[in-house]
Amino acid sequence: VMAAAKSTSTALVALAAAGLGVGLGAALTVLYNKAKGSKKGTEIWAPQPHPGWEPPQSLPSPITDTSYLEVDPRIIGGKKCYPLIISCVVPRPIAFVSTLSKDGKQNLAPFSYFTAFHDPPCVVICICRAGHRQGDKKDTMQNIDDTKEFTVNVLSEWFLEQANHTCGNYDPGVNEMALSGLTPMPSKLVKPPRVKESAVHMECKLKHKYETKGYDGKDTATVVIGEIVMFHVNEKVAKKTPSGSTYVGLEELQPISRLGGNIYGRSRECFDLPRPDRDWQKR
Repeated sequence: VMAAAKSTSTALVALAAAGLGVGLGAALTVLYNKAKGSKKGTEIWAPQPHPGWEPPQSLPSPITDTSYLEVDPRIIGGKKCYPLIISCVVPRPIAFVSTLSKDGKQNLAPFSYFTAFHDPPCVVICICRAGHRQGDKKDTMQNIDDTKEFTVNVLSEWFLEQANHTCGNYDPGVNEMALSGLTPMPSKLVKPPRVKESAVHMECKLKHKYETKGYDGKDTATVVIGEIVMFHVNEKVAKKTPSGSTYVGLEELQPISRLGGNIYGRSRECFDLPRPDRDWQKR
């Protein structure tokens, strides 16, 4: 696998030098990352699925039938869309969110309706209402409303079972951090603690929030945008690009994602696929 990855990286550099649609910076970064990974004997890197593909060639697909099941969400209702949404929008990263209530009680919960952007660095989390509480806000959302602060801790394989234990339908005020045996760490700029077992922490302050309503007009979720005011990256996973920017090593982080149902996923086979150069549009 590593030999294939190495040859792929070499080919990318050659393509860049020939001006065939792969940026030289991207190609060099690929080669640099593979070289660093190869020192550890990692085996997660693999070739791309179709390394010989050239545009505009077609690629083989297992989908040959043009029959599709049509699902109108307005007919079945939003709640029945849940299994479909979580099984087709995959894989999803997981935000492990730590908050404090206005009277200082800790709360910790994972959320997979989660993404981010970088300028300014922000996280975006959708927090649904609690069905087991007749549609009231979950503790996480109530705490963010009250304090305007939270931390997001990146979930890794080595503490998955502990993290999963925090997502039960527990009573308000239960300390999931203590219940799961996880370890709180003081934050620097916000009051909610970080999770020591996590390799990457983001201290966040509420920037925007948007309430969403279901087809019946009732509130169903809140989309939270939190500005990251401080990153904490453990030295075991911290890496540097050739230009000196900090990034997180995939092999070291061992990230976990959510799929449909109760299924989680690992990042065990990955490949580089640089974006095409603008010159391709002229060919």
